[in-house]
Amino acid sequence: MAVLYINNIKKSYGTDVVLDDVNLIINEGDKIGFVGRNGAGKTTLFKIIAGTLKQDEGEIILQKGKSLGYLSQNLDIDEDLTAFEEVMKVFSDVKQLEIRMREIEMELSNPNSDHEKLLKEYGRLQTEFEHRNGYSCESFAKGVLIGLGLLEEEVNKKLCYLSGGQKTRVALAKLLLKNPDVLLLDEPTNHLDLGGIAFLENFLKEYKGTVLIISHDRYFLDVITNRTVEVINGKVEDYSGNYSYFIKERKNRKEQRVKEYELKQKEIKRLEEMIERFRSFNREKSIKQAESKEKMLLRLEETLGEKPVVYEENVKISFDTKIKSGNDVLYIEGLSKAYGEKTLFNNINLMIRRGEKVALIGENGRGKSTLLKIIKGEVEADSGYIRLGRNVEIGYYDQEQKDLNPEKTILDEVWDEFPQKTVREIRNALAAFLFKGDDVFKQIKDLSGGEKCRLNLLKLMLKKSNFLLLDEPTNHLDILTREELEDALLEYDGTIFVISHDRYFLNKVVQRICELEENNIVEYLGNYDYYVAKKNASEEDIVINEEGKTKTQIEKEKKKLREQREKIKNIKNEIKKVEKEIEEKEIAISELEEELCREEVYTNPERAKEVNQRIIELKQELDECYEYWEQLNIMLEE
Repeated sequence: MAVLYINNIKKSYGTDVVLDDVNLIINEGDKIGFVGRNGAGKTTLFKIIAGTLKQDEGEIILQKGKSLGYLSQNLDIDEDLTAFEEVMKVFSDVKQLEIRMREIEMELSNPNSDHEKLLKEYGRLQTEFEHRNGYSCESFAKGVLIGLGLLEEEVNKKLCYLSGGQKTRVALAKLLLKNPDVLLLDEPTNHLDLGGIAFLENFLKEYKGTVLIISHDRYFLDVITNRTVEVINGKVEDYSGNYSYFIKERKNRKEQRVKEYELKQKEIKRLEEMIERFRSFNREKSIKQAESKEKMLLRLEETLGEKPVVYEENVKISFDTKIKSGNDVLYIEGLSKAYGEKTLFNNINLMIRRGEKVALIGENGRGKSTLLKIIKGEVEADSGYIRLGRNVEIGYYDQEQKDLNPEKTILDEVWDEFPQKTVREIRNALAAFLFKGDDVFKQIKDLSGGEKCRLNLLKLMLKKSNFLLLDEPTNHLDILTREELEDALLEYDGTIFVISHDRYFLNKVVQRICELEENNIVEYLGNYDYYVAKKNASEEDIVINEEGKTKTQIEKEKKKLREQREKIKNIKNEIKKVEKEIEEKEIAISELEEELCREEVYTNPERAKEVNQRIIELKQELDECYEYWEQLNIMLEE
């Protein structure tokens, strides 16, 4: 059943047509990925659907009674509240029910109250409260915040003290908790670490409503979506499958259109030859036949259009090296770094050899970017030792684009760094990265996030370094550019050490994954799928970096893992025990509330007061049980 109709939507900015006659029918339960180049109009379409931007023509029809939620770039949050208080605003009406229930409980202790009326109201309120998960909404809200990557201490911090990425996670949590019928998510995996992305995936898999997602995370789209919509040249193309299906089907459709175009060209040529031949006979009958064929030719030419392009214009990336490095590229021993009381990592060891493509992953805030900056020499370690190998030349890609001068033009930014190159060489290089014509005179501050990424990749390519340190290189890049970058890195004969949350990238490019923990780097000798398989395997199967470790150290680590598993088992058993106690108390409360409704009880003030007091005591005990249950679940997640 259709939940949303998008009819004949048009949107222009001046002479720039962004959306042109867009039509889509969105069905209940659909999970649709929206893909396309940066600037194709995906976010514009979402804003129009959400009602935050007015279309020039057309209409958006949401099924009557359905709600819609949109994760926008402008976060609707109160920075004077804590993260928990902000998300609990979603349940404000539920909390009002609870407040009224407590008021009735107090009124029932008054013998002069209208007990029958109060108990009816109480029963109605309690039914609604339970239906809306009033008893578990607080623990659920905390669980979503922590699942999306906030630390427990950050949950109770005021939003004004949190980073932009943390605020985005709070806004996302708030939206998920609202549980709208139609959910619009624009790049929801930005600012999430791998654990947060996995949590969001599981949440959306179970989500009963309709989900529309703009994302460059191809792995995420493959897992979540059952339809893909490509926004291209102001139009939309609908595909009945996930991202991988879309890639195959898209190529098939383009090839089919080329074939149809070529067949029409052949038919046009045949008709032209027939017309010329009929006219050469110069007879009345043949002239009429020629005129008939000319009408056919005209109709065919009107439907011909431009020749379809199978392969779109894309950046052309190729990483080369000026000189070959020694075999040992990077050696790290006993490295530690902290900021105040916050320890990022302690006593870590790592070795990378020439030609390796190694990924560094770990929770947000663990210090991955800091480690790259220490290797580069930009940040000083607190202790430990780093050695770069012979002839190692570092090329560094900064996800924050801090090395770009916002006041310079694109041309000057590149030329100032490579003054030995001619204007023609610079402009040819820029053209290969889709900076053409007058675009090269744009100032850096006026560029989009994707354009800044392309410019930094170009500078990195021109340096011809043999050791690339890459910090989230696929962020802000459209899917086609990501694939070009991946292919270029696969062909690269140097060494790569990359931070990335792009699991598709990690699967395709890297050969070894290093997970940064506070006191260790754990290594997995494969791509992302291998890493996931090993993380889910038994402890005996986990590949641990044994370089520099004695057998005793390895056994201690295995013992620690066994103890951790035993701890988790004990917590799970305790949770079951508490859940049983919660169930028993809820049944007891329900029975006492039924007793209050009996005439022989509510007409007896002393007995009614006694029963009501016992209900209040049980509810206090129930609240304590829920708090304990919540603590146990938090311990389980740690």
